[in-house]
Amino acid sequence: MNWHPLTSAEQINTLIEESKHTPVVIFKHSTACSISSTAKSRLERQWDGASVDHIKPYYLDLLRYRPVSNEIAEVFQVQHQSPQLLLIQDGMCTYDASHLGISIDSMKKNIAV
Repeated sequence: MNWHPLTSAEQINTLIEESKHTPVVIFKHSTACSISSTAKSRLERQWDGASVDHIKPYYLDLLRYRPVSNEIAEVFQVQHQSPQLLLIQDGMCTYDASHLGISIDSMKKNIAV
């Protein structure tokens, strides 16, 4: 899994455009939260071998970039959670999971073909 850091609100427009060609995920992570660390580790383990290499994964450090998370919540009409995984396709959030509900298998069921 090759994370792409999400550090500015300007990047949201870029990933929206990318999502029109290939699915994009945003993982919002709190480095101070053990549940968030567990969810991140599970996600990384599930990612390998899950046939999702065509999906571009973005990583957002919530403690450093909370305003970016707020912008994501507004743009995609989702409630802020931590940890949280969002699947973005065609400029819209089509999957939203948080805490230990984050699952690659569940996310894959929402990928448009």
